[in-house]
Formats: sequence, structure tokens, C-alpha cells
Amino acid sequence: MNDPSPRTLGRSALEWLDQLQKPTIIRVAGRDRSRTRAMATLLHGNEPSGLLALHRWLLEQHTPAVNMLFLLGGIYPAKIPPTLSWRQLPDGRDLNRCFKEPFEGEEGAIARAMLVELHNAKPECLLDVHNTSGSGPAFAVSITNDAAHQALTSLFTDRLIITDLRLGALMEYSEQEVPTVTIECGGSQDEQAHELAYEGLVRYCSRPDVLSLEKADWDVTVLRNPIRVELAPEATIEYRLEPTGHADLTFPPDIEHRNFGIVSPDEPLGWVGKKGLGILTAIGHNRKENMTQVLQVRDGKIYPAQALRTFMITTNPVIAKSDCLFYAVKATGEPFFDAKRSGGSSRTSVLRELICDSRCGRWIYQY
Repeated sequence: MNDPSPRTLGRSALEWLDQLQKPTIIRVAGRDRSRTRAMATLLHGNEPSGLLALHRWLLEQHTPAVNMLFLLGGIYPAKIPPTLSWRQLPDGRDLNRCFKEPFEGEEGAIARAMLVELHNAKPECLLDVHNTSGSGPAFAVSITNDAAHQALTSLFTDRLIITDLRLGALMEYSEQEVPTVTIECGGSQDEQAHELAYEGLVRYCSRPDVLSLEKADWDVTVLRNPIRVELAPEATIEYRLEPTGHADLTFPPDIEHRNFGIVSPDEPLGWVGKKGLGILTAIGHNRKENMTQVLQVRDGKIYPAQALRTFMITTNPVIAKSDCLFYAVKATGEPFFDAKRSGGSSRTSVLRELICDSRCGRWIYQY
């Protein structure tokens, strides 16, 4: 779609989505035709804030400061009834894990086509707008920490997660020397998340310069290399006020309130069954696994092994099992495993390959 008029956009974002039949590219001409900025959204079909913000922005017929390229990747899962409830196709792959070779399957083809569009457009920067898997404050994620990435982050939030973990996500386009940031706007059902996505989009499109803001204009808190806590494929999880004894892991229904809060070693996170912590793995960016630094069990309850800052906690059991339970860093914002102290470098420990082991459906990381 090129410079779409309001009559082509439907009366609502849902009506517009109903009209879209396949992954879609939208181009809007800017005042400065020599430059382009890009934004992807709806890579996950159940994360609507970016779609809602984009539809609202397009209806208002803004003229952006520069040319804008918008990429809507997850149209197919988003359209499955009930609309905007499926992260990916029932038998499909997570699109935001497919932005690397060998680009297999339908999702791989979509990812490759999006990368071709970006290569041809040569944008000066790229945003990937998402919702968090649970309710909580907004934050950004990137693989690069410099002034440009912090400036992009500050258009939406004041929290930036830096990770050396490679999953085949679109934000890894930053390795093409194009400043790239993932924006996690907050919960998919939170009106505040939708508004944040819209206000950030307006700033992103309207400002002549989004990569070198004055330091006085932003103050971004940076958290480095969080631990990713995952649940074993065969394990069971429940969200209850008290454990029933039937699940391997029980979290309270309000566990999302822990997002970006600091949890002390005296505050329980939940309960484990007879298998204990054996159902969990703590995966660092350099593949070091040391659960004893992250969690401990006392009298059947899970406690932090040290003060933690947790985020991306979800109460969706499907996401908890297929993706991860949560991420965590030390309360100070520092990582658990420091590559410099362990004698390696973050660059040499970057994960080079991501393959799916069909025997267990788990992601296997290789250097």
C-alpha cells in the first residue's frame, strides 16, 4: 500500500485487518524524500498495540518527516478467530525467530521477504513494536547499546534491555549497522500500551532526527544480558493462590505485578512440586547455566537466590511453556554472568546458530 487514503483503511483497525489478506508493506512519503525509517509490527498475531497505533496514525493522514516503511508480518495468525488471539499459526513457527537462514517454511519466506524490503529501502533505523506476554511496564530490547539505540528507546520508554543472545529475531538487523530496537509496549489488553505505541509512533515519524537526541531529553536505564528462565516441555504449570499438588510449578495469579520490580530473597515467587527446580533451566547469553545463582527452594516455595529484577513474566501458560517463564537480572541491573570476568568476550560468546530439535520441540542453541 502506498500513501493509503482513509477510505482504504476501514473504520477500525479490526475492519482494516479483515481487509488485509496477506503480510503487507505500507509506504508513506515524507517531507524529506532522501531518507527512510522503518517500523515492523504484528510479527505476533496476538500483539495489537502496533497495529492499532499505525491504523490511527494512517487515518489522521500525517505527513512524516521522512519516508516511512511499515511492515505487517503476522497477518495470518492475527486473522484466526477470535481475532488477535493467536501468537502464531497453530502448526507454524514463531515469525520473530525466523529472520536468519535457512528461512524455512512459510514464516521463513515472510521473514526473508521483509528483509529484502529493508535491504532495498535502506532505512536509517528500524523499530519492531510488540506487546509483552503479560501485563507490565513498557521496555525496549536491543543487541547494541549506544547513543542511537538509547535515543530510539527514549521515544517510547526509559528501560532498555541489552542482550547478546541470538534467537533469529528482527532486532538482530542491528548487525547490518542499522540502529534497531524492539519496543515492548506493555500488555496486549492494556489501553495504556496502545496509547504508548501511538504516542511513540508519532514521535518516531514527526521528528527530523531520532538518533541523536540531546542527553537532557532522555535518561534510559540499561539492563544487560538477562537470564532466561525456561520450563521443561513435559512440566505442568498452574496459576493459583495455593498449589493443588497436581502441577510441577504454581505461580500466583497476580505474578505479573512482579514485572520490573525487585524481589528480595525473602519473597516467594511460587511453589514447586516433587521435581523441584529440575523442571527449570536458567539460560544466559553465553550459555552458562547456574540455577543456584537465580532461584532456590525452601519448604516447597521458590525464592530468589539473590535480589532480582524480573520482567516478561506471563500468566499465559501456553507462552510460559513455549517461550519462557520470565527474564531476570540482578537488582542492580547487572547480568549474572559477566563475560569479561569469565575470560571471554561477549562477541565470542554470541550464539551463532539456532535450530529446532523436532524430537522435543525445544530450541537448541549452538556457538
